[in-house]
Order: sequence, then structure tokens, then C-alpha cells
Amino acid sequence: MTSEQRYSGGCLCGAVRWSATGRPLYQGYCCCADCRRASGSGFVPFMGFPASAVAITGETLKVRSPAFRGGEALRNACPVCGGLVFGGEVGVDDSHTIYAGSLDDASLFAPTMALFLRDKPAWVVLPEGLEAFETMPG
Repeated sequence: MTSEQRYSGGCLCGAVRWSATGRPLYQGYCCCADCRRASGSGFVPFMGFPASAVAITGETLKVRSPAFRGGEALRNACPVCGGLVFGGEVGVDDSHTIYAGSLDDASLFAPTMALFLRDKPAWVVLPEGLEAFETMPG
């Protein structure tokens, strides 16, 4: 009998926590200008899960910005420490993008793709072998 993979994490101070079961739908790096600015880094490492597989506790600061394909992107950060934790609206969206930097066990992150390479700074070096996209995949 095999048990489902479990993931957990949260913000820097622990006021916002999340857990997920099952394998991520996708994992990778986003180098878009919005993710770079939101993270203060060259990219955001992310993992996508169905909303039904994710449990989130704690209140979040919701930051909205225009999305690449129209509409809004929603990032959730801790209102206490400011740590970015996940994307998407709980109870509304059918999936959530968890920021891999919030993982309790960072070794569980296994990226397979890189997004928005058109925006990647030259000083960002990504692992070899990733499926690469100039913007969002089709």
C-alpha cells in the first residue's frame, strides 16, 4: 500500500500555513516581470495543485495585478511578515499555485518547466533540461 505524497509549508512567521496531498499538476520557474517584482528575485518557483488537494489556514493579504491572458492574478502573502505563499482565490479558483519557497521540505520541489523566458534577466541561471516557454504554454 502506498500513501499519497504530502506537501506542507507556510510563510516566514507561520501565521499562514498550507498543506497539499498528491503530486503537483506542474512545477517550474516563472521569470515574468510581475513575479520578479513580487518576489524581489529573478523568478518565482511554483507548484500547481487542484484546489481540492490544498488546505490553507490563516488570513492573507491579497495582492491583485493584471494577468497575462487578461483578468487578474491574485497573490496571497502573510499580512504579518509579508511572505508570499500562494496564488489564487480560496473557494473560487479550481487550482492554486503554491510558491515553492514556502515549502517546509525544499527537496520536494522538482521543476520541469520555465515560463516567461523573454523576461528572464541574464544573471538568472536555470537548471538544464526544463521545458522552456517564451511566455505561457499554449
